[in-house]
Amino acid sequence: QVQLVESGGGSVQPGGSLRLSCAASGSIFSIYAMTWYRQAPGKRRELVAYITSDGDIKYADSVKGRFTISRDNAKNTVYLQMSSLKPEDTAVYYCNADILSNGTSWYSDYWGQGTQVTVSS
Repeated sequence: QVQLVESGGGSVQPGGSLRLSCAASGSIFSIYAMTWYRQAPGKRRELVAYITSDGDIKYADSVKGRFTISRDNAKNTVYLQMSSLKPEDTAVYYCNADILSNGTSWYSDYWGQGTQVTVSS
């Protein structure tokens, strides 16, 4: 079994910073892409940023210059450093990963449970 566990959410004032973490555990052979999504109340889930095992990185236009994604392959962990936070960044943030489990020959899609980020004065 593979699990993704997010941490680091919370409440912060506008202009503040938070760092999210997402650790993958279980019978993992390799991880290709690790992605952060978010979903605000009443809105569709949207991609925030992703990073591949090759080091390719992409950000949503709304977070470019404010958020930084990184990963520690040895720890199967992806991070999202969020700075200059705005009220519109308020959402549940979800981690997603494409994982090749031991004993299989295809990548499967896994999701974390989500962590709440609230930006408010």
